[in-house]
Amino acid sequence: MINFIKIAAFTYPHEYAVLKLVLEQNEIRFFFQNETVIGIIPFYSNALGGIFLKVHPEDEEEAKKILKQFQEGNLHIV
Repeated sequence: MINFIKIAAFTYPHEYAVLKLVLEQNEIRFFFQNETVIGIIPFYSNALGGIFLKVHPEDEEEAKKILKQFQEGNLHIV
């Protein structure tokens, strides 16, 4: 996990709940750094810089496409 690349940061876990499921469905190798600490002590989020989405270098392009769809609002959740 040392070579994983940070592609996004979130303040709280609820902000990426659906994104996490979509990444798993697309078999993207990822993890959320600081997720456990901020889940337990939410006030640490600003001090730690948030929760970082890190992906494997080989999955970076696909993960960025998925993230862009979320940001543009083109990915509809039913």
